[in-house]
Amino acid sequence: MSSAPIAVVFEQPGQMNLRPVGLPLPEAGDCVVEVEWTGISTGTERLLWDGRMPPFPGLGYPLVPGYECVGRIQSRSGEAGPEPGTRVFVPGSRGFTDVRGLFGGAAAQLVVPGERLVSLADSAGEESVLLALAATAHHAAKRAGDALPQLIIGHGVLGRLLARLVIALGGEAPTVWETSAARRSGASHYPVIDPSDDTRSDYRSICDVSGDANLLDTLIGRLGPGGQLLLAGFYHEPLHFQFAPAFSREIDIRVAAEWQPADMEAAAALVASGDLSLAGLISHRQPATHAESAYRTAFGDPDCIKMILDWRDQ
Repeated sequence: MSSAPIAVVFEQPGQMNLRPVGLPLPEAGDCVVEVEWTGISTGTERLLWDGRMPPFPGLGYPLVPGYECVGRIQSRSGEAGPEPGTRVFVPGSRGFTDVRGLFGGAAAQLVVPGERLVSLADSAGEESVLLALAATAHHAAKRAGDALPQLIIGHGVLGRLLARLVIALGGEAPTVWETSAARRSGASHYPVIDPSDDTRSDYRSICDVSGDANLLDTLIGRLGPGGQLLLAGFYHEPLHFQFAPAFSREIDIRVAAEWQPADMEAAAALVASGDLSLAGLISHRQPATHAESAYRTAFGDPDCIKMILDWRDQ
């Protein structure tokens, strides 16, 4: 095991380096993973980059971000986890000795509890970094209960996966709102429209994945009586809404948090069966040596739907 793999380090908000970090010694049940690809989250990681992340256990700088990782097991301590050589999805690591790790996945090598790893087919490729978002979409769909979303707000990767998942679970094709014309392409069997072109105000279930704290009044006004508003974005500003429209419609407001192991298992099974496709969602790729420009593109270019870093030359 290398004692000092290269990692993306947010030294402080707005300042990044690609530099060596120290790995902890593997404990019983741990696996050492050689990372092949990591995804860049424009939600959680952007808040860490901007310094806008609300207080969170383990938060502090310098830190290694990232929780969307695919790699191969180099070694394992004991019998826990998949066998060495297996390609796996990694939702984060045990951390590092000299920097914080929230969630500590954007590095060339990781120490991870074997029980957290998700075995993948040997043929699985870079698109498998999207499994965390697929599990997040599955968790949101399950939080919606019997009222699968009919309207989804935001056509980023999570919105696209949620729309695909609703169809995979047997729901009607949802409508997706997207204000950016550049992001309205890439739909798969569902319509994507500008909000101003939608005249409906009788939706049974609306799910917001945009994270826009100022949309609640608009969305409540589009619900029919007894409708449900599901909040599946991450909101760094206080949420507020006018009570009277919500009262007159007697709506439900639900919050979908992070995915659980059962969501990952279900999402991985849907992908493996072909019922949920991860194709066509990665728009940009960069070698890990270009991490700083990759993060700036992911956070600043509206044409970038999903950026991944390739660590295989590290």
